[in-house]
Amino acid sequence: MGIKYIEELSTPQKLKEKYPVTTKVKEIKEKRDLEIKNILAGKSEKFLLIIGPCSADCEESVLEYTKRLSDINEKVKNKIFIIPRVYTNKPRTTGKGYKGMLHQPNLLGKENMKNGLEAIRKLHIDVAEKTGLTSADEMLYPENYEYLSDILSYVAIGARSVEDQHHRMTASGFDVPAGMKNPTSGDISVMLNSIMAAQNSHKFIYRGWEVETTGNDYSHAILRGYVNKFGQSLPNYHYEDLIRLNENYMKMGLKNPAVIIDTNHSNSAKKFEEQIRISKEIMNNRNSSKSIKELVKGLMIESYLEDGSCNIEERVYGKSITDPCLGWEKTEKLILDLYKMI
Repeated sequence: MGIKYIEELSTPQKLKEKYPVTTKVKEIKEKRDLEIKNILAGKSEKFLLIIGPCSADCEESVLEYTKRLSDINEKVKNKIFIIPRVYTNKPRTTGKGYKGMLHQPNLLGKENMKNGLEAIRKLHIDVAEKTGLTSADEMLYPENYEYLSDILSYVAIGARSVEDQHHRMTASGFDVPAGMKNPTSGDISVMLNSIMAAQNSHKFIYRGWEVETTGNDYSHAILRGYVNKFGQSLPNYHYEDLIRLNENYMKMGLKNPAVIIDTNHSNSAKKFEEQIRISKEIMNNRNSSKSIKELVKGLMIESYLEDGSCNIEERVYGKSITDPCLGWEKTEKLILDLYKMI
């Protein structure tokens, strides 16, 4: 066989017992989860801001970043609901590039999934305990969700995973909202079909069990731009894109129509500073159209302590080692500017 079994990993239950969530954090998460659902359902007029590094590469710098988010949260929380983006997995299947804390908990050290699972659970718990903000992560591997199911408040399904049946069915069993990105091809019907699948119940095999899910009413869209056949990045956050998405949402009769707009990736062609202009254009469009305002529930922004990105071997504290991000100075100003525009 071409597969070598290296080490049996801890079960989710054993890892949860080793790194438990405190009663205080459980209460914080319960309150925050409800508020996020109310925003997506249109019961709250607050605006979601899912913001943070492209990759959560270092516990120390991620905690410093999220503490700063917590401080600014106190200034804007009556209008903006901040969810720290703590992404611990990266979809690198070519063997090149950083795969995230799950795969490489010591960055340049040898891959060790056991240590990686412990590191990512501990990080999400530490963020909540030290900032009062429960976080978001991307579900790269459906089987791993159970390791974090009691601490995450938001889960994103990536552009390369959104067509996968197992991702869709697993998302249908989440207790928290699941954001479905449009695929890299830009076909929004794929994204909408994924939302429909996640909003319905399913029976399937999961972690060696036959399981049945109830459906996730808070599954929704994330627009992240796309790439055409020539490899060019094309945006899908403009006024006309949002009107068209709203029309398609209505035709399909999906529950709680909502979209989060990812201001980086193909929407900005990974020109990180463009996120500022894009964010403000979206806010202007919300303010000029009732239907867009009701549909666009928030933004996803890539931001860290330092501007730009760097090589993993020559890494700089608080600077992204994957996609380039806005630094803190620009981030703080942008959050305060968005607050004024709501």
